[in-house]
Amino acid sequence: MASKKYTLLMGLICLIATASYGQVGSGGYNWKDTSLVPKKRLPQHQEFLNNNYAFPAKPRNQWEIGISAGAVTVSSDVSAKFPTMGLGISVRKALGYVFSLRAEYFYGTAKGQNWVTSYNYQHNPVWASYYNGPKLTSNGPNGEYMLVGTLTGQQQSNEFDPVFYNYKTTINEAALEGVFTLNNIRFHKNKTGLVIYGLAGVGGMTYDTKVDALDASGKPYDYRSIANANIYTKRKDVRKALKKLQDGKYESRAETQGVRRPKLFGNTFKPVVTAGFGLTYKISKRFNIGIEEKLSWTNDDLIDGQRWQETPIGDAVLTRDFDSYHYTSLRFNYNIGAKSVEPLWWVNPLDYAYNELNRPQHILFPKPVLPDADGDGITDQFDNEPNTPQGCPVDAHGISLDTDGDGVPDCKDKEKITPTYCQPVDADGVGKCPCPDSTCLGTRTPPPTCVLGYIPPIVFKKGADALSNDAMSILTSLGGMLKVSPVCKVKVVGHPLADKRSQARNQKRIDAVVKYLVETQGVTADRVEAVYDGGAGDENTVDIIPETIGGGN
Repeated sequence: MASKKYTLLMGLICLIATASYGQVGSGGYNWKDTSLVPKKRLPQHQEFLNNNYAFPAKPRNQWEIGISAGAVTVSSDVSAKFPTMGLGISVRKALGYVFSLRAEYFYGTAKGQNWVTSYNYQHNPVWASYYNGPKLTSNGPNGEYMLVGTLTGQQQSNEFDPVFYNYKTTINEAALEGVFTLNNIRFHKNKTGLVIYGLAGVGGMTYDTKVDALDASGKPYDYRSIANANIYTKRKDVRKALKKLQDGKYESRAETQGVRRPKLFGNTFKPVVTAGFGLTYKISKRFNIGIEEKLSWTNDDLIDGQRWQETPIGDAVLTRDFDSYHYTSLRFNYNIGAKSVEPLWWVNPLDYAYNELNRPQHILFPKPVLPDADGDGITDQFDNEPNTPQGCPVDAHGISLDTDGDGVPDCKDKEKITPTYCQPVDADGVGKCPCPDSTCLGTRTPPPTCVLGYIPPIVFKKGADALSNDAMSILTSLGGMLKVSPVCKVKVVGHPLADKRSQARNQKRIDAVVKYLVETQGVTADRVEAVYDGGAGDENTVDIIPETIGGGN
């Protein structure tokens, strides 16, 4: 029968494991939700949120309450009998992701029935009071109890009453157990819906054992018809005959430890050590079911009412061992608690770390530091002029600005805008312009022509209409050139977009350029022409086009 019980247990394990294969739990929790963190751990969590501490605080997690039902089986000198029944209730709380504590109480009844006859019961006060058996004495080599003399099987059958040991015991157990989750730390999957765990603990139990030795009339059973019949040679046949003979009332109280052991509610009390394992399958975040096998050890040999174990007839040596019992149960568990995550044994502690690696939300990246050897603001990998002199403005490629293209950078050019006809220039960027009057040209006087050369455009920041320092520097040089070139005038040309906002901003930019040349540089207004719509071009650029007064460009 015991083998059938374990076959059923393994079948249930396989069924639950198969049903839950691939079942994925909800995984972690929202670490940003501070309402899940207990008050005493909030300072740590706030430090974590501020990137001053690497680890988030452990969240508040739910309690689990459970009920269980199953079979109680005693491993003892008397063979176990089925079916049996046990009922339990438990409370469990996680202390971490792997370890939790569980307090459990269970009540159960267990039965036993031998199918082999026994004769060495004279030290058992219950059976000895009803039946006539061989006399015993402690004359063994190590003080064991032995039969007086050596009897053959026929002599034993003729002279003494055979018995078939049986019992029914009621067990109450309360234990505090540590539960170790074995599979919630997962490296390749968020979470499964199946938890495997082991447990170990200590507690106390009481038991009350009775035997069925008398029939309905109060007389001892006559087992001779079963013990001596040749037809009952198989275990199954003997047990059927015993079931038919006995009334199953278990009316006689079995041998107890007497006053040698403490009592609780009138029954023998014993400390126990427990160990076991189980599987739990998640139905939802609140509810789960499971199966469990738990073994309890006691330093007691009377849970089955029989402490003397018999050896084959002829030796008749009686030995002692201790009884233990199993509780094989189906469990129904429910999680309770508001503003809490589910019990931590359902949560993968690597969930936060892997999610942060996959999609960072909290990682504090250090500010990148890129080398810039010449300090011009353009990193070395993009700098086309790695040795720019200190303080020289550069373009987007790290090359020193040279507004007039004379080969001298603006930071060293004393004449920032040198006309083309005045180039080449000296080391300070100052050019040598040709003679402006007819004395340099012989007797022929050429028509007056404006030769201001290339004038850089005035660039505005996006959305701005104020002149930058570079723009004012260009306009200052242009003003000086216009003063010494009376035949020259300029057009100030803008390129607005089609919308009214761009057109209004473009007008303000052109007006700012014209105002600077007229009011600041003293150029007469008739030599500066504003062109508000110059066609296609850069919206943020105002072009300056030189012209000859009274003629073309």
